[in-house]
Amino acid sequence: MEILTQLVFSGIALGMIYAVIAFGYQLTFATSDTLNFGQGESLMLGALVGLTLVGWGVNYWLMIPLVCLFGAFQGAVVERIGVRPAIKIKSEFGWIMSTIALGIIFKNVAENVWGRDDLKFPSPLPESPMKFLGANVLPMEILVIVGAVGMMLAVELFNRKSIYGKAVVATFNDRDAAKLMGINTGLVITFSYALSSLTASFAGVLIAPLTLTGATMGAVLGLKAFAVAIIGGLTSGMGIIIGGIILGVAETTTGFYLSTGYKDVPGLVLLLIVLAVKPAGLFGKTAIKKV
Repeated sequence: MEILTQLVFSGIALGMIYAVIAFGYQLTFATSDTLNFGQGESLMLGALVGLTLVGWGVNYWLMIPLVCLFGAFQGAVVERIGVRPAIKIKSEFGWIMSTIALGIIFKNVAENVWGRDDLKFPSPLPESPMKFLGANVLPMEILVIVGAVGMMLAVELFNRKSIYGKAVVATFNDRDAAKLMGINTGLVITFSYALSSLTASFAGVLIAPLTLTGATMGAVLGLKAFAVAIIGGLTSGMGIIIGGIILGVAETTTGFYLSTGYKDVPGLVLLLIVLAVKPAGLFGKTAIKKV
């Protein structure tokens, strides 16, 4: 039971990282019906930039807002260069290839700047485990869960209470109607991409002390987060969180009880089942368009 508790808690921490990245997918899909397939590379760049700042002597807690600003800028660049031209010409697949291409470019830049070797990110909290319900839990895992939930709540509060957030919600509900009401929907889409990469960069500096940091760390995390977004539903924030927890716990328990070679299988099997039975996701809503 103690081992199971530890596996579940580690799975929740991992799942919340998936959820934060998947939350970024939801932000861009809500405003523009597009996704940033370089989201994993945003996480990777955030972790590496954070590592560099910490190496320069910047305090971990002060480093986080600086990395978030970097992530927002990087996301805005992706939207301007890779997404906006495709939206302007109404290309169905242009934004897919553009975001993938930019992700590859960011990965190559990271390999040339930071090297190909994985690097150790110093933990801001003690690395000795704490006892929780008989299980050993790292303080950093608790920070990951609290930080991930806090970030998603902050974005949700921003969307509900601020005038700029309401513009995002209006664009999500009906982009054409929002434009007619005087909302600069192009700017809203840029903002959603900036916010999307900001959340990914934040996730990067959260998970970096628990794992190794390198140019290849974002590819797998971004892919699994996309699976979480599909499983939970791209239109449901609660679905994103539950989908992340399901996938994270499934990976940790499968890796321990079966084999680490099979830890990716349950999530992918669940993804295939959800796509076959409920393509909109477990908590997503199917939009009906009248023609």
